[in-house]
Amino acid sequence: MIHRFQGDRDCLSVLVVGSIALDTVETPAGKVVEALGGSAVYFSMAASLYTNVKLVGVAGTDFPREHIDFLSIRGIDTEGLLIVEGETFRWSGRYDYDRNVTETIETRLNVFAEFRPKLPESYTNADIVFLANIDPEIQCEVLRQVPGAKLKLLDTMNYWISGKNKSLCEALGMVDIAIMDESEAYLLSGERDTISGSRKILDMGPSAIIVKRGKYGAMMVSKDDYFCTSAYPVNAVKDPTGAGDSFAGGMVGYLAHAKEFTPQVLKQAMVHGTAVASYTVSEFSIEGLRTRTWQDILSRYRELWRFSYFDDKENMQ
Repeated sequence: MIHRFQGDRDCLSVLVVGSIALDTVETPAGKVVEALGGSAVYFSMAASLYTNVKLVGVAGTDFPREHIDFLSIRGIDTEGLLIVEGETFRWSGRYDYDRNVTETIETRLNVFAEFRPKLPESYTNADIVFLANIDPEIQCEVLRQVPGAKLKLLDTMNYWISGKNKSLCEALGMVDIAIMDESEAYLLSGERDTISGSRKILDMGPSAIIVKRGKYGAMMVSKDDYFCTSAYPVNAVKDPTGAGDSFAGGMVGYLAHAKEFTPQVLKQAMVHGTAVASYTVSEFSIEGLRTRTWQDILSRYRELWRFSYFDDKENMQ
């Protein structure tokens, strides 16, 4: 049974387009081989705590049926998950926490290399659309299929910024919120300051930029405002894979639950995303999210509020 936030039946619907993967990950805490992963999976697992999620992705005929069944049990609509002849996308990596280094050992795109999503008819009326870190040309193709979406977001990475900058700029002009990490914001904007660089990216089209800062949390920058949230202090990080996608899923899921996108609600959503991501990194693969409930997330959300709040009225006079 999935325990979502109260009133989830009245939430906005969410569509995610991204990767489906089998990950082999090694960290100082251990190793997993061909575990369920991919940006669309992590995002969907997080967002499904709040609302209904429509997943679009591709996997090969070797993709375990048990994973599809599990996603369905989580309330994730998998009509848009295409199974084609061939092997599923595989990624293998190693994390060295002492040197703060992530080493990619192997990337095999397999069937994901030819992925060109055509949305099921029932998906084209989604209220919120999140485009995970995929080719910006594909992001543009999807955005053209959902002209009535109330909120559109995308994620990106250095590879697309350097290799397909023109297509990425086109995609940025079609969305409301862009998400990236600090190094990507620096590369895209040409600035070394997060706020000024983000505001330069705003000129490309989005109304807000969410900058992921890893263990330091996240920052939201808009034309007239900015907001920072810390990361939740996890006792032991086992596997940081999927943390950014889980953050995005928690954030977007909360926005769907709130049914409004005001600056204040966006700030609350970022803290929810931070709370969700803290569970992801505490276990390997999606295990940290497998049995989570909205009560778990709400508890950490309140804890984040409690240790970051201060009242300084006297010194404000």
